[in-house]
Amino acid sequence: MDARITHVFVDCFPEQLDQGVVYISIRYALVTHLCCCGCGYEVVTPLAPREWKLTFDGVSISLHPSIGNWSFPCKSHYWIRNNTVAWARQWTEKEISASRRPVYPTAEAMPRTRPSATTSLAPFKWLAALWKRK
Repeated sequence: MDARITHVFVDCFPEQLDQGVVYISIRYALVTHLCCCGCGYEVVTPLAPREWKLTFDGVSISLHPSIGNWSFPCKSHYWIRNNTVAWARQWTEKEISASRRPVYPTAEAMPRTRPSATTSLAPFKWLAALWKRK
């Protein structure tokens, strides 16, 4: 069953969060709320290109992507769309594990290889020319 929530724009988050209220801090690019299942855990969603995106249409808010509380005992999974909590299906442990893998390679994950002596740098000549212009 979908549930309605409210939203509040704040500079700083209150010490005590209210159930059913999504707190948004543009200043800190963070959104927080109590888990929508009612378990009482605090959910924090950072707003960033590789994290969550907040949409405000002047009346309601939406967060994308979905919120999967895999670290909580409840393992709740839901969307917040137009101030409404839309429940998603429960994920399997295999799906949860796969979602935790890095989507973007980190420096540690990148293979450390040396260019061979025959590697052509021709594709990068335009970049070198650009640097010379400065």
